Order: sequence, then structure tokens, then C-alpha cells
Amino acid sequence: MAQAEIGLIGLGVMGSNLALNIAEKGNKIAVFNRTVDATRKFYAEAGELQSQIVPCETIEEFVAAIRPPRPIIIMIKAGEPVDQQMELLKPYLENNDIMIDAGNANFRDTMRRFDNLKDSGLTFIGMGVSGGEEGARHGPSIMVGGKEESWKRVEKVLTSIAAKYNEDPCVAWLGENGAGHFVKTIHNGIEYADMQMIAEIYGILRDGLKMSATEIGEVFGTWNKGRLNSYLIEITEKVLKAADPITGKPIVDLILDKAGQKGTGKWSVIEAQNMGIPATAIEAAVAARSISSVKSEREAAEKVLGLPAVGEFKVADKAAFLKDLESALLAAKIGAYAQGFAVMAQASREFNWNLPMPTIARIWRAGCIIRSVFLDEITTAFTKDPNVANLIVTPAFADMVKETDGALRRVVSAAALGGLPVPALASALGYFDSYRRGRGTANVIQAQRDFFGAHGFDRVDGADAHHGPWGSGLNA
Repeated sequence: MAQAEIGLIGLGVMGSNLALNIAEKGNKIAVFNRTVDATRKFYAEAGELQSQIVPCETIEEFVAAIRPPRPIIIMIKAGEPVDQQMELLKPYLENNDIMIDAGNANFRDTMRRFDNLKDSGLTFIGMGVSGGEEGARHGPSIMVGGKEESWKRVEKVLTSIAAKYNEDPCVAWLGENGAGHFVKTIHNGIEYADMQMIAEIYGILRDGLKMSATEIGEVFGTWNKGRLNSYLIEITEKVLKAADPITGKPIVDLILDKAGQKGTGKWSVIEAQNMGIPATAIEAAVAARSISSVKSEREAAEKVLGLPAVGEFKVADKAAFLKDLESALLAAKIGAYAQGFAVMAQASREFNWNLPMPTIARIWRAGCIIRSVFLDEITTAFTKDPNVANLIVTPAFADMVKETDGALRRVVSAAALGGLPVPALASALGYFDSYRRGRGTANVIQAQRDFFGAHGFDRVDGADAHHGPWGSGLNA
């Protein structure tokens, strides 16, 4: 029997779907799961794809079933379980075999694994996979980090299974070691911001305009036909219109307002802070999820503080305000994407990855959670100027920011006056206002730092004096 082209360990939801996708695209795949019954069940349910699948019940059988150099996808829980699985595999592998972590790994773990394998003859790929269960089965966006020769060994298989945008596969080799997992982390950070901004707009429509879930769903459905066309807007319409089969009420009205998180958003914020790159929209989104999780504290605080005494939320022209909400969401999304790409650009410099910004935008256009028509414009902008300092100063996006700035300002103002929390939308506005202002207010901060800590400062006139005339006030 012909050997498999690739192997996969871990037949959970994501692993099973990815394996079926690989088999369906004409690639022979060996599969293994720690629980033998899971392997047998997966194979039994594979139907007509069984001829492309080699089910294995031992590690020895599994490794022997794959054509060298053996690429082996590990699709299990991120963290220590991956290290444990790698240690179990290593005794059975040969020079140039490739272990591929396709989970949501911290890129620093990926870099550590590369270092640990550097003298072993084995190699590693850190592979970000976006698109959830549906994407894994029918075509995800795939972000690959590792040695270029390792990428070439798996390129044919990964290209065959990736999502396609106008026949262009949404997969690419992005650089050495942790590059792929870092880009996936920032993808998820942007996803956090995008979802939070949508939720804030939903809140304005629900609590400000007193619209029903179905009515709000209609609004998002209309927006999805225009410049906001995207997967997240599309599914927002669907979840808002979905009815609970038990009560018949909108299901979204019965869902507890506590958002979970698995860590990638937090990692995005941490790395942005470490590199000194503002990612305020992502920060606001992560903080909002954290606040959402303390439901009992929020309920207790409402009893003590009450809601803001702002009176009725009034809009003079509802149609005009809805247009403002659409434009405000577009503006805020631009801010979130600009911040995410700025973080990736700095990481590329710090880790010597040479991340290809146009390529990243291109492979996000289909398959991934943040896919949208918007990414076509980002691809074009970075293709014209790959080294631009910030997305929002490219000609096309500068025009969009100027066009939508007023709407974002009006929406944030109306929400603040109406007592409705919009931390991510407000952070995007603050980002724009700070980034576009040539003379800010940090001069006061530098004066304070020099006053209490003699940290010094630079002068606008270039003079050599780098400390202020604080005198004895320093010890006051």
C-alpha cells in the first residue's frame, strides 16, 4: 500500500475535520489518536474517503505509514500536551521529519520548540489555522512558520486544502520559527476587536434605539451588502434572527452576557505592549471580555450605583443615525486592523521574520474568521507600499478615515451621553486623534518624569539643556 503523504495526531473536532479535508483533496493521510476507539470511529464514519485514510493504532504503525521526510500535524490542546506528544514521537522519527503544531500556540512556545530541536536532525512548523470547525473541513486560512524547505515539503498538501479567494489559495509561508503562530495570534487579536465593536453597535441599537434582536439583525444584513461585508457581520445577522426552539424567543436574548476567551487576544496585547506598539482596540476588547466575566459583580454594582441618569436616548433622524453607525463601525475596524498590522510590522523587525504584509492580508481574504471585502483593499494598500508606517496613512485608507471620522465621533459622543459603554469604538477614536496630532501632550509627562526622577527630556529647539529648572522643588 502506498505511504501517506502526511500524518495527523488528534482526532478531536478540528483534527477530524482537517483530516477529512486533506483526504477529500486527494492526499493520502495517516491518522492516530491516543484513544484507539476515536481512531476507529473516525475511520468508520469517513465513508467514501476511507481509501485516502490510513488509520493507525500505535505510534510505530503511524510513523511507518508516512512517506519520509514525514510531516506530522499535531492537533491537540495547546501548551504542555504538545510538548508531551513531541517527546513521544521523537524516538520514532528520522532526520528531516517535521512535527507541525496546528493549534493556537503561543509563538514563544513555538520558538522554544525550534530551539530545542536545532541539533536533533528533526524540524518543526508552527502553523496557524483559522476558520473554526467549518474552515478546517472545507478550507481554512493557513499561516506557516518554519524553515522554507519544511514548507516546500508540505506546500502541495496545504495549498490543496486552503480556502480559495478567486482561485487564490489562502495559505503562505510567512517566515522562520514562530512567524506563523505570531500572525495567527494577531489575527485573533483583531478578531477580538472586531467582535467587540460589533457588540457595542448592537448595544446602541438594543439599549439606545430599543430595537428588537430581529430588527437589529435586519440592520446587519443590510450592512453586509455594502462596505462592511464580512463573515462576522454575516453571522451576526444570523445569530440575531435565530429563534430559541424551546421558547420561540430570539436566542441571543437568552444567552448569558459572559464572553469566554482562550488567551490569544491577551497574548496580542502583551506582545504589543512589549514592543511599544499601541493596540488600543484589541486592549479594549480583551478588557471588555474580562469585565463581562464578572457578571455577579456587575449586577451588584448596578444595585449600588444605578445606571447613568441620562434620560431617554434620543436620535433626531433614525435613518441618518443608522448610517452613522455603519460608518463608525467601518472607521473603528480600520483602526483595529491598522494596529494589528503595525504590531506585526514591529515583530517582523524584532524577530527578523520579514513578514510579507500584502501576503498576510491576501491569505485572510477567505477561510478565516475576519475575512471580509475590506481585506482586498488592505492587500492593495500594502502591495503599493509594503513598508508604510501605518495603514491609515496610505492614500485609500486615509480617505476612508477622513470620510468616516465624523460618524465615529458622533456615535461615540451619543453613546457616552446616553450612558452606553463603547470602549472599543472610543479607543479607535482616541487612536485616530492621537496618531494624527503632530503636537501632543507628552511634553507634560516628560516634565513630570524629569521633576520626580531626573529622567531628562529633548527640547523642540534642540538646545543642550535636558533638565528642567525645578531646583529644590525636586525634593518637595
